[in-house]
Amino acid sequence: MRFMMIVKGTKDSEAGIMPSQELLEAMLRYNEELAKAGVLLAADGLQASSNGIRISYPNPGEKPKVIDGPFTEAKEIIAGYTLIEVKSREEAIEWAMRMPDPHGNGEGEIELRQVMDAEDLTQNPETLAMEAALRIQMERPKKS
Repeated sequence: MRFMMIVKGTKDSEAGIMPSQELLEAMLRYNEELAKAGVLLAADGLQASSNGIRISYPNPGEKPKVIDGPFTEAKEIIAGYTLIEVKSREEAIEWAMRMPDPHGNGEGEIELRQVMDAEDLTQNPETLAMEAALRIQMERPKKS
């Protein structure tokens, strides 16, 4: 089972205020722990929404709309994420509970969401085969 730990943004993260050295080191130790346990798939922080772009589809069948950031409501912004693969929902919660306060000042909030697998979306064998082939292609080493 894959789970994404979504780190919610704050006014500081949206203002581009970088985490303290102590917090960076705590997060690195946490990510090392995840990696040593063999559950870490990805972990990254994101730039402020002022550097972001939203693509919306306001009208079915029409061309999408491009909206440049910044976006309002820092609490609804994603400041970073950690993607893990674990055996159960309970294990995902245990790992999420061990994450240091992602903003270091009591404002941190993490949303934990299970990632859908192809089988959650369809039982069509052709579609599942296409998805499996795409995953194999994604895992191939990239040529420089």
